[in-house]
Amino acid sequence: MTSTPPDPQPEPQPASAPVPPPERAAAAAEGPTTDGSAAAHLPAWRRVTRGEPRWASTSTVLAVVVIQFALPARLAVHPRWLMPVVELALLVALVAGNPHRIERSSRTYRVLELALTLAIGGANAYGAVRLVAGLVRGTEGSSAGPLLLTGGAIWLINIVIFGLLYWELDRGGPAARAQGERDVPDFLFVQMQVPEMAPAHWEPAFFDYFYLSYTNSTAFSPTDVMPLTRWAKALMLAQSAVSLLTVVLVVARAVNILH
Repeated sequence: MTSTPPDPQPEPQPASAPVPPPERAAAAAEGPTTDGSAAAHLPAWRRVTRGEPRWASTSTVLAVVVIQFALPARLAVHPRWLMPVVELALLVALVAGNPHRIERSSRTYRVLELALTLAIGGANAYGAVRLVAGLVRGTEGSSAGPLLLTGGAIWLINIVIFGLLYWELDRGGPAARAQGERDVPDFLFVQMQVPEMAPAHWEPAFFDYFYLSYTNSTAFSPTDVMPLTRWAKALMLAQSAVSLLTVVLVVARAVNILH
């Protein structure tokens, strides 16, 4: 009787390797990083880059100083030259520290940056309070045209102030962003969510924060830029409230005058 040979046993298969976390998988896909090549795969806003040019923020502050001189004397801090001179002195000190690109920072430099923003904000807050008080009492604005121009100037300066605040505070300020010191942003831009739709060198600059401030003042809510941290939400809430109050009172008074 012929015996049937037993079926061959299947060869043991190696155990499947554990799935690495996304960071390790990305590193494995990018290869060795000893030559720094992996850093090139990071978006520009997360790696060390050149600081953004100084001219955008500087020209905006200069425009604000001009608008302040154009406001009625009753809405300006007296002596009238005080706040513009203080703002220009702070601006000169900032330009001297970073004349072309904003790349170097220090505690003193940060204090000067915030002091400039607060100086502009304080002067505009004084004018806005005086304007609102006059509108409530009915003593402000005998003609619709000048009233709309005055209210529009204060509203525009308010946009610049909050744009500067967003720009100065997001991820530690422009110099810190250029050095890639913080990975977690305070504001989430569309280019961060869809990096394949943005240029490889894209990172937020002053105009992006000015645009954020403008849309928040007109829509009274976030549009395409989302605040992530509590301070960012608080600032956007405050800006929307101030903008809404100014626009409603000024427009209501102007319409009343026209009728």
